[in-house]
Amino acid sequence: MNVTWTLVHQGQPCNFFEFQGPIYLSILVTTYKFEELSRLPAVSLSQNAFGKNWREEKLRLTKNPPLSLREKMASDSKVHDFEEVANHNKTKDCWLIISGKVYDVTTFMDDHPGGDEVLLSATGKDATSDFEDVGHSDSAKEMMQKYYIGEIDTSTVPLNRTYVPPHQAPYNPDKTPDFVIKILQFLVPLLILGLAFAVRHYTKEK
Repeated sequence: MNVTWTLVHQGQPCNFFEFQGPIYLSILVTTYKFEELSRLPAVSLSQNAFGKNWREEKLRLTKNPPLSLREKMASDSKVHDFEEVANHNKTKDCWLIISGKVYDVTTFMDDHPGGDEVLLSATGKDATSDFEDVGHSDSAKEMMQKYYIGEIDTSTVPLNRTYVPPHQAPYNPDKTPDFVIKILQFLVPLLILGLAFAVRHYTKEK
């Protein structure tokens, strides 16, 4: 919307002009005549103090909305490598890696319900599974934000190694080990001899 003013008074001799419109305006002009002043560009109220059209500014904010606090924290976060985080594994200096984020829980060690041993056991590794297995409440997850100190460089985190038992041949009852056969070949004659001795001794007593 362009604003038009109406001249209501012209002072002499220094060309003092008063205009009446949506906004009452007084202008003191010492070097321009009124005819020259009338040719000056009109002021648009749709422009803000910075000279930008408010519609353009609104469109810009719509396309690029301001970051939320959590998003801004993530964008400004420091990235830590795994070796650096793993070195913070003491009661007085304890960092944890949970869901790709790094937390300095040193000040929380004494207040942790499970004791500091639980937190210390989660250092030097990706503790995401340990954290999720416990089933923390939403309030506990929100509280973690004040211990957040940055992101972990995932390329430096070692892969989790799953224990694989050594390969064992399936048991086949038709293939009895040779040493078992040899033991039976040794024990069977002894059992027969012992049984014969017992029978003979029993018959003599009768």
